Amino acid sequence: MTRAARIIAFALAAALAGCASWGKEQDITKDWSAQRLYDAAKAQMANGDYEKAIEYYEKLEVRYPFGVLAMQAQLDIVYAYYKFDEPASALAAADRFIKLHPLHPNVDYVYYLKGLITLSEEKSVLERFIPEHLSKSNPVAALEAFRAFEELVQRFPESRYAEDSRQRMLYLKVVVAAHEVLVARYYMKREAWLAAANRARYVLENYERTPSATDALDIMARAYRRLGLDDLAADAMRVLELNSAR
Repeated sequence: MTRAARIIAFALAAALAGCASWGKEQDITKDWSAQRLYDAAKAQMANGDYEKAIEYYEKLEVRYPFGVLAMQAQLDIVYAYYKFDEPASALAAADRFIKLHPLHPNVDYVYYLKGLITLSEEKSVLERFIPEHLSKSNPVAALEAFRAFEELVQRFPESRYAEDSRQRMLYLKVVVAAHEVLVARYYMKREAWLAAANRARYVLENYERTPSATDALDIMARAYRRLGLDDLAADAMRVLELNSAR
């Protein structure tokens, strides 16, 4: 259930409870203070019951929307949704927090979480960061995660999460470049020589310092040769030989 659906369901349940109990047990939290709801949510987080923690955070925000603890709940729920494996709700909560609290001292952490959450939408990445798997999948998630980490680094270069974000950005460049090379090879098999050459050139222009650059040069040389562009093919081979000699 998404975050919006949960809040709507909670609000509806609260309204119905005001009319009649329908013979069901009353909500034991109905008289809880903001602090008690927050403490209960934190306790459930510590116990790994993320679903229950989300429920308490959302009740806190609905009942006490203007307090400091409501703001903290808005921050904590991003991680709770992430751990509960609801990336869409987690990203929505992260974007909402950034929009509402752009100057919050921990907003850099939310940008960092956005990168991690985006990657979690690719199951192969979440389970184990294996380039061979991710490079064969749609690179949209990798690119979006890269942008989230990049925004963190640009906005908060001294953040405690900046260095890890930089390392992840380097890794994601390798992954996306590998994907582009796979696409270029697909075009080669289809004998779409111009498309293959253009894809390989894109790798060299944007991911020159990745391991895939060598493969891109090889594809360019072969594709240009097939197109009868011998001068361009020779240029690509010359650069390839120089790189191989290093």
